[in-house]
Amino acid sequence: MKIIKINKLEEKELNFLLNLWEENVRVTHTFLNENDILKLKPIGKEALKQIQHLFIIKDDDIIKGFMGIENDKIEMLFIEVDSRGNGYGKKLIEYAINNLNIKYVDVNEQNPKSLGFYEYLGFEVFKRNECDDQGNDSPILHLKLKNK
Repeated sequence: MKIIKINKLEEKELNFLLNLWEENVRVTHTFLNENDILKLKPIGKEALKQIQHLFIIKDDDIIKGFMGIENDKIEMLFIEVDSRGNGYGKKLIEYAINNLNIKYVDVNEQNPKSLGFYEYLGFEVFKRNECDDQGNDSPILHLKLKNK
């Protein structure tokens, strides 16, 4: 496994990561319908272009996932659907904690597997919002790394 910082996102990589995002969202965000996903896709694409720090994780030169960081917060973490449960997400989170001093992450309340994953890695809920960033009725849980 190798973590690589992306300094300039090429169009081909952008499309690959956006497709990886969409596949992941379809599996993990079951509370979203098709219209919701289609509305979020351009927002996700713009977020990938604008993110302060973008990292990919590769195994045998194949991208298995990516993580976006802004300041001390994980803004996005997505692992290829067929590679979930193989340690790629954990490796990215550990890298972020140990090298980037991250302390925060948000998760949809209706995504209990992701919440459990972050809690397992040492995060705890400290705040809840009724709506997501787009004003949709999707509660967001704000998590903070314990003892930070």
